[in-house]
Amino acid sequence: MSAGPRLELRDLRVRRGGVKALRGVSLHVDAGEIVALVGANGAGKTTLLRAISGVSAPESGEVRFGEQRLHGASPRTVVKAGIAHVPEGSHIWPQMTVRENLRLGAWSRRRARDWEGGLSRIYRLLPRLEERSGQLAGTLSGGERQMAAIGRALMAQPNLLLMDEPSLGLSPQVVDTVFETIHAIRGQGVAVLLVEQNVVRALGAASRGYVLEGGRIVREGPGEALLADPEVRRAYLGRHA
Repeated sequence: MSAGPRLELRDLRVRRGGVKALRGVSLHVDAGEIVALVGANGAGKTTLLRAISGVSAPESGEVRFGEQRLHGASPRTVVKAGIAHVPEGSHIWPQMTVRENLRLGAWSRRRARDWEGGLSRIYRLLPRLEERSGQLAGTLSGGERQMAAIGRALMAQPNLLLMDEPSLGLSPQVVDTVFETIHAIRGQGVAVLLVEQNVVRALGAASRGYVLEGGRIVREGPGEALLADPEVRRAYLGRHA
């Protein structure tokens, strides 16, 4: 596995609607690791992913990916730099086939053999998508739509995948499949920054984690250590504690 770029955020600050959504966030994701970002609703987790991917413009601070400074960069530039984003709710095109949705993810692969080779890799990783290749995406199950969204992002051949609530609304069995897929993605050398409502599964899958509260990082450390932290369990695990 070749070492990829390191993501580093330094003192990142973002306003949304005049409200301070991120208040000086600093974190990093090293090549090939899974990092979980957990916290209550409204803590700023989705805003952070959107700031990295270029959807939301930071007020100040720095976003670096390897040698590239991505602060305020366009989503197109961020994708070309090697970062892909799977937003909450999958957001696939329902009137297009699975194959057509996947091909959209390869817009930066100019030659046909580039995206066709990528398609073969996605089908090996997610064989259900090959079975559904010619099916309209709008007719897929919730789990299949999530897999299609992940596959589309991977078609860009990223070094880092941002994932926002990938298990939201899915059955426990499908959640297992989602997390198996996340581990398989890491096994292919792609780093993952994971925002996930299921704190136990997220921190259990992650090598490291951060707890975001009120737009600030309030705790960080190995996933297992955060799971064992009494304050984290009391504040965020609820029924899982």
